[in-house]
Amino acid sequence: MAVPDDATAAVFERCLHDIRACRVCSGALAHTPRPVVVADRRARLLIVGQAPGRIVHETGIPWNDRSGDRLRQWLQISYDDFYADKRIAVVPMGFCFPGTGANGDLPPRPECAPRWHRSLLTAMSDVKLALLMGAYAQRYYLDVPRDWSLSDVVRNGPVHDAEGRVLFPLPHPSPRNLAWFKHNPWFDAHIVPALRAALANAFA
Repeated sequence: MAVPDDATAAVFERCLHDIRACRVCSGALAHTPRPVVVADRRARLLIVGQAPGRIVHETGIPWNDRSGDRLRQWLQISYDDFYADKRIAVVPMGFCFPGTGANGDLPPRPECAPRWHRSLLTAMSDVKLALLMGAYAQRYYLDVPRDWSLSDVVRNGPVHDAEGRVLFPLPHPSPRNLAWFKHNPWFDAHIVPALRAALANAFA
């Protein structure tokens, strides 16, 4: 028997509430957890990043940094539209800022995705396109050969999952990856146009 739509909506809202109230990793963080997630059941575009950075942790606004500026440039979406459009959802691999290590932000906490992603995505049945930003999201959602580099994964291009969603692997747009973009001009020449076409199709 199909679950009534209002019941599905209630499950979805409960899931969002529980994510935002989650403190599972509080003992592993040097700061108070502040889960950051933006989701709506009308979402057609899902952005799966790594984890909030320090600026996002402080503001509570996902992709509110230089990485977000580059991402919006790829998508050709303005800052205001990015946050106002209910068709865009942001569900990172780790919902809280993991802290900073010797070489930048620490990896996303491993507890988050297995605990929350499936139930949240099940309720967002209109998602057509999922952007997998960086290696953590790609290795979680794709069957990536162990010896493949990030460049191999991105160059291989998008695939479809069992629900028919397009899973589109992308490098993280962080300023720390400027050298990668410089040494891989094929990304701007071929992958970015393909990404924009996939987004147009998802929003059609």
